[in-house]
Amino acid sequence: MHKTLGGISIVLVSALLLAGCGGQEEEQTEVQPEAVSEEAAPQQPEEVVEAVEPLEVAISTQASLRTDRRLMVEGETNLPDGAQIQVTIEREISRVRWQSRTSVMNGQFGAGPFGSGSGLPDGGYIVRVQLSEASVQPRDVQARIGTQGEHLTGELVSQSRHGLGQVATYSRRFLVGSEPRRTRDQVIVVEEN
Repeated sequence: MHKTLGGISIVLVSALLLAGCGGQEEEQTEVQPEAVSEEAAPQQPEEVVEAVEPLEVAISTQASLRTDRRLMVEGETNLPDGAQIQVTIEREISRVRWQSRTSVMNGQFGAGPFGSGSGLPDGGYIVRVQLSEASVQPRDVQARIGTQGEHLTGELVSQSRHGLGQVATYSRRFLVGSEPRRTRDQVIVVEEN
C-alpha cells in the first residue's frame, strides 16, 4: 500500500505541476495587433519647415556722460524686437564692471546709468553688448535666430562659452575725461556735457 500511495503522490504532484504550467502559458499569450494598411491609417500632417534667412548681426553704440558723470549707452541693431541683450561697462585699469539687461525695441536699445554714485573717473572703458543665448530668448526671437542661434552670422557671432549655441558680442573702447589722452587706438572720447 505504501508503494501505491507513493505512486499516486507522484502522479498528483506531476498533474499539479502540469496544471500550473498550463495556467502560465495562458497568461503569457500575446495578442497580435491587427495589420493596418497605409491607406487606411490616418494621415499625419506633414510639418512645413520654412527656410530662415541668415541674420548678419549689426550692432552700434553711442555713450554719453551725464552731469553726475554716470554713463548712458544707446545703440542700434538689426536683432529682432524683444531680443534680450546684456550691456556691460568695464573700467580697463581696475576691471570693475557695471551691467544691465535690456531688450531691443524698434531696432534700438538703451541702458544705464552706469557707474558709482560719485561718477566715473577719467580713464579707458570698454562697452560690451551681448545677445543672450537663444534658450532664454522669447519664442518669436528664437524663430528668427534659431533655437541654438544657428541663423546668426557675421563677425560679431561666436560660440557661447557654455556650449548653448551661438551668440553675438559687440565691444568698443572709449575714454572718459575732459581732455583726450594721447592714443593710437581708435577710441571714442566721452566728455561731460
